[in-house]
Amino acid sequence: MSRSLPSVLTFPNPVNEYAARSTAGLVIVLAIIAIVVNHPLVYALLALGFVLRVMAGPRFSPFGQLSVRIIVPKIWRKSRLVPGPPKRFAQAVGLVFSATALVLSLFGLGLAAQIVVGLLIVAATLESVFGLCLGCVAFGFLQRNGIIPETVCEACNNISLRQPA
Repeated sequence: MSRSLPSVLTFPNPVNEYAARSTAGLVIVLAIIAIVVNHPLVYALLALGFVLRVMAGPRFSPFGQLSVRIIVPKIWRKSRLVPGPPKRFAQAVGLVFSATALVLSLFGLGLAAQIVVGLLIVAATLESVFGLCLGCVAFGFLQRNGIIPETVCEACNNISLRQPA
């Protein structure tokens, strides 16, 4: 039985927070490599990972698959379900940062690309180490202020800064 394209390109809801945190840890590693190597190809790989995760969560993402299939079951050994839409929004923010770094690198602005990826590392570290998703916080702010409709995520109408997991 084949799936239709729209059904394949869905983001999971809910999401295992520990898988998201593990993926953020892997993003940190690749982002550090991107800063050290400072080459458009590495920035492109970083951006591609975000594209894949925005499109379909972990389904097509090597980092997502590694997190879901190996890291969470073997290391975390637990799950904590959180709403998916804020996590997708956070991946989209990561895509904006990584794509910006790629464009800057292609224009020969390597230092600027490194700075942008440095900011991405800060956000990914907060997610991975402390369970604080800045994209999720921004999503909650936008939803509370009516910019993102409540219907996008009824389960997270009250997202705010949360205590680290």
